[in-house]
Amino acid sequence: MKWARRLSRGGVADAAVAVVVALIVGYAIVDPPGRSSWWPAWSAWPVAAVVSFPVAVRRHRPRAMLALACAVGVLVTVAGAVAAGAIWLTFVPTVLVLYLVATTTSIRWSAASLAACLSAATTAILIFYAQVFPGLTPAATPSELPPAWPIEIGVITVLLTTGWAVGTAVRWKRDTTARLVHHLSEAAVADERRRIARELHDVIGHSMSLIAVKATVANHVADARPQEVRAALAVIEQTSRSTLTEIHRVLGLLRSDEDPQQAHRPVPGMADLPELAAHARSAGVEVDLTVREEAAPPPAVALSVYRIVQQALTNVVTHAGPTRCAVTVDTDARQAVIEVVDDGPRHGRPPRPGPGGHGLVGMRERAKMYAGTFSAGPRPEGGFRVSARLPYHPNGRTP
Repeated sequence: MKWARRLSRGGVADAAVAVVVALIVGYAIVDPPGRSSWWPAWSAWPVAAVVSFPVAVRRHRPRAMLALACAVGVLVTVAGAVAAGAIWLTFVPTVLVLYLVATTTSIRWSAASLAACLSAATTAILIFYAQVFPGLTPAATPSELPPAWPIEIGVITVLLTTGWAVGTAVRWKRDTTARLVHHLSEAAVADERRRIARELHDVIGHSMSLIAVKATVANHVADARPQEVRAALAVIEQTSRSTLTEIHRVLGLLRSDEDPQQAHRPVPGMADLPELAAHARSAGVEVDLTVREEAAPPPAVALSVYRIVQQALTNVVTHAGPTRCAVTVDTDARQAVIEVVDDGPRHGRPPRPGPGGHGLVGMRERAKMYAGTFSAGPRPEGGFRVSARLPYHPNGRTP
């Protein structure tokens, strides 16, 4: 069906071109610029129709039609049924079919076809002028450009070479475009995989850190303070449920038969930052959250802000908790600025390791998506500081 649609679209145009070529060839045979053919005048139109026929069906079998067009041109030339001085018109169908062959086959095959057509046309013209032309009746009115085989061969060479060159250029452009589209598709798939990997890393890393901290607390106070064990288990239960919900949402992006209800689950954003702070507090981190929202950022920016704060708090819980942490988020119509600062570990715990984990890489990539800036490192007075700036246009595009 796809082939039929392509054939129907181009078939009408090819048929129209074939008719025009047949009229031109037929008129040239009836009223040639040089000596008249010894064939009867009425034969001009059947000959023109046969010569132009390959153009009408060239999309069906390009290679076979090229061989037919060249063979017909050679035969009618050698037989003397063409117009002396305008033999090159007989090979115009060969040029048109060669163009299509050059656009659909390899350069090696089309170049070989070009060489074969040039050799056949040259041989036919030389035979015509050596054996057929001397026996033709001279023209009543001398032509301004007397028929000559060098001119005929030169014109045909130029036409065939031009048709092949243009077809080859078109094929190269199509191949280049196809490779570019394929490359962009692969890049889009890779970007989507990295995005989903970041989402899963942020979701699982944050939740598992909280669960690990609360499980450790519950294990150490199980005998002395059973009420704290119950509180820890409640946090673990709540965190596990919310984590499963987010994992289902992220994994749903990979499903081809995605549930519409799942696709419309709310994406975390600015409104969920207090919940993040509450989770960190339940893990023993004193979080001071400040959100100054002069203008609501686009949903994609809000998600990136949420994920950066989430990962920063996860690092605080994992490497510095229990401690004190200040989270500041400022948004306006042009940018979102995030700063997460902690005081460092208490009770003589060793300092956090230097930057380099996947969490910092993920935060840096999120800032880079918006051509923003990101920095993370220890503070001279102790503790750790994470800052990010995400510039954007009001419609959500990067500047």
